[in-house]
Amino acid sequence: MRIGELAGIVGITSRAVRHYHRIGLLPEPPRQPNGYREYSLRDAVELARIRRLTELGLSLDEVKDVLADDVGKDLVEILTELDADLARQEEAIRQRRARLARLFEQAGQTGRLPAEAPVSPELAAIFDDMARVSARLPGPEPAAAAKERELLALLETGSSPGYRGWLHAMVRSLNADPQAMRRAYETYARLDELAEAPEDDPRVAETARAVVDSIPDEALRAMTAPDDAGTGEDAGFANAFFADFAPAQAAAVRLAIELLRERAR
Repeated sequence: MRIGELAGIVGITSRAVRHYHRIGLLPEPPRQPNGYREYSLRDAVELARIRRLTELGLSLDEVKDVLADDVGKDLVEILTELDADLARQEEAIRQRRARLARLFEQAGQTGRLPAEAPVSPELAAIFDDMARVSARLPGPEPAAAAKERELLALLETGSSPGYRGWLHAMVRSLNADPQAMRRAYETYARLDELAEAPEDDPRVAETARAVVDSIPDEALRAMTAPDDAGTGEDAGFANAFFADFAPAQAAAVRLAIELLRERAR
């Protein structure tokens, strides 16, 4: 048989057969005087077994181990390991589908999710509250509110326990106080007003105090270190955080952090 006939019988491509030759999975028969390889029925039997093993989910290296029969593992052992690996994959898929189901539930009747999704159900509830407050505003939503959502999603995603402790405390406090979100939006509006203001604008101090007043005691206690006041535990993050604000806004937030540190003492 020529390589194309062999591949056709087994149901794979000639390219795959050549790849198996290159990696030593299938012995390569010598070429005949005419320059072509001549494959036997035994080659077809071996190639068919390779296909069956790969369809079970074995890697090519694992297939090579099975065929070599000298690695200390028989096929049953390898298949047992494969079954355990598949069970882990099934559990991972189940968890992912459960998370998707929660996201569909969060979308509700609108069929929409916030731009920051996917986030935890707890944070999604906060974003829903923000959307409801924003919908009642006479004008557009403050830009500071959208920035806050981005920051909350960032902190939830990959931050340290110090960050997450602060975040979870904030979420609990907002859920416990029906007026907390309204006050937060008043603070967002104050921050927006500073977008074009100079750093020495008297509203900087007023806004800083408003920020401090919006931080519940529970969240303040959850801050594990002075630098955990929502701005980052390292200089790199803090620099990037403040660079995202206009000068007067950054000044207000810096002053708010100083006031929070005093309040925490």
